Amino acid sequence: MKDINGKIQLNDKEYPLVFNLNVMESIQDEYGSLDKWGNLTDGTEGEPNAKAVIYGFTEMINEGIDIQNEEQGTNEPFLTKKQVGRLITQYGLIEATKTLNQTIIESTESDEKNA
Repeated sequence: MKDINGKIQLNDKEYPLVFNLNVMESIQDEYGSLDKWGNLTDGTEGEPNAKAVIYGFTEMINEGIDIQNEEQGTNEPFLTKKQVGRLITQYGLIEATKTLNQTIIESTESDEKNA
């Protein structure tokens, strides 16, 4: 797993997206496995599950905020699920889901692929 950060830029504010073991653990606790959660969020079997999309984004954004707070000595507050739902609505569900999936893919690519 790589330390890859995605981001969502909206209304002159940048929201970090981090997919790491902390986020994986939280998703596994909530949905049983990453595969189950991924099937709910990708929309290949119908519409994406809004709760699962919001949950994943909330975890990824808040992990990014937590890391920034630690590294920069700031105290940026975490976002609530309702705030994240509004953010995704403004950003666009399809575009947000693409950004989420790209961040996860880049985070989990093997470092050895070019070896």
